[in-house]
Amino acid sequence: MSDLPGEFSLIARHFRPLAGPGALALGDDAAVFAPPPGRELVVAADAIVAGVHFLPGDPPDLIGRKLLRTNLSDLAAMGATPLGYLMTVSVPRGTPDAWFAGFAAGLAADQAEFGIFLLGGDTTSTPGPVSLSLTIIGHVAPGAALRRGGARAGDGLWVSGSIGDGALGLLAARGEIADPDGTLAGRYRLPQPRLALGQAVAGIAHAGMDVSDGLVQDTGHLCRAGAVGAVIEAASVPLSPAARAADRLALCLTGGDDYELLLAVPPASAAALAAAAARCGIPLTRIGGFVAGPPGVSVRNADGQPIVLSKAGWSHFEAQ
Repeated sequence: MSDLPGEFSLIARHFRPLAGPGALALGDDAAVFAPPPGRELVVAADAIVAGVHFLPGDPPDLIGRKLLRTNLSDLAAMGATPLGYLMTVSVPRGTPDAWFAGFAAGLAADQAEFGIFLLGGDTTSTPGPVSLSLTIIGHVAPGAALRRGGARAGDGLWVSGSIGDGALGLLAARGEIADPDGTLAGRYRLPQPRLALGQAVAGIAHAGMDVSDGLVQDTGHLCRAGAVGAVIEAASVPLSPAARAADRLALCLTGGDDYELLLAVPPASAAALAAAAARCGIPLTRIGGFVAGPPGVSVRNADGQPIVLSKAGWSHFEAQ
């Protein structure tokens, strides 16, 4: 891990305690480890940037936990078990040591919760905002990874938890909407990766992914990967009491930052799906289905009429 004043001392204080087997105490150029016998590796990477994915004044422990959890959500979407991670931390010169202490404490808390360790990475200074990148490593049984491709006409469209809290939580964190008990801001700052559910449904669902860029947009990804269309029944989309009170349905459908699982499940497997969800203690809701036809998503109201949305979801490269 390189480039900050006192960098090696900083690493020893804050990041070496996070290192696990294979990290070589963060003292070498790379980690050396083997996957569990008979398992395939699953690898994903995501970055978060101040002012884009978190507010510059957010507590550093929650920033660290969000960084790890958004990547763990990618493993959940593949039905994988966490193993370790690599991390790059780019912060402005002069960032106080207390920030690193809080950031590392947040990572330590979630490492204990999710059974994962730091394997290595890099530290650099930057003239820009805090930028954090993490590469997550997990494992699955050979050929068992749950993938985006595979949705078929007739499959039900299911989603875990509730939708819209993440996008509304950003507004709440900015003070733009009411959030009396902090529920919405909490969902934005601290996602809940559905690891146990992803592992439980890997042999049940035809396809799956996590909802990070908006329910409608991410459903479209499943459609394109499976060469099918989809219908979302807006009245069936699960909303928390806080989201219902906010009365921002379009934002809930397109806002992103939910990190729930979105699944294509054949009707014959609905009972098995319900049993898996019950074992995990996570609610699953059928919100529509996949249909034959060109890839695309139709959103309908309770009367079956189409709902026109100004956008499908979040994009880093389009005006929002």
